[in-house]
Amino acid sequence: MRPMPPADMIEDVAIRFEPADEIISWARASFIEEDADLMNEDHAHLRSATIGALWTNVPNGRHGRRIIGQAEMGLPPGSKWSRARVEFQLQQWFGCVPDFVLTFDAEYCSVCSDVAFAALVEHELLHCGQARDPYGAPRFRKDGRPSFALRAHDFEGFVSIAARYGIVESGVQELVEALKKKPLFTAEEVGFCCGTCEARKAA
Repeated sequence: MRPMPPADMIEDVAIRFEPADEIISWARASFIEEDADLMNEDHAHLRSATIGALWTNVPNGRHGRRIIGQAEMGLPPGSKWSRARVEFQLQQWFGCVPDFVLTFDAEYCSVCSDVAFAALVEHELLHCGQARDPYGAPRFRKDGRPSFALRAHDFEGFVSIAARYGIVESGVQELVEALKKKPLFTAEEVGFCCGTCEARKAA
């Protein structure tokens, strides 16, 4: 069974962010581990990663698009106090500072199809990348674990998810139709309903 957000979260007027360990357990069993039911080799580097997930009832959007998922580094850059504050909160939620934190819109996830949910989770996992050196080779830490970084994958993400699930992500059908016509914009300008993609585009 796919994870579902807390039933009382959707109508709650209070701001809520709640740990969703069940999403990560489900994602590992479904996509990440070698024996996963729908194993995707694109996530192999995440077998040694720590990942935290959150449900939220806080609406999010950018440029008129609803954001339903977002991937972030566990400890973002900032001043000592801001980093310490984030570290404190992450410790409260997850008992550690994860390499990545994924956040999901509880309202959307409570009503979307199983296929759409799987595609959303995989999309956010695809942002959780392995850092590369200047020559494009994967980077590793001194202990042999991968060195992690957020990965941009505007067009590659469309292709990967569409190849596995068909047209389930926002914008894919439009992309298919647009490719039949003379292009008006470059592939880099194609956006997702994803906070990570939108934030990187705005940077």
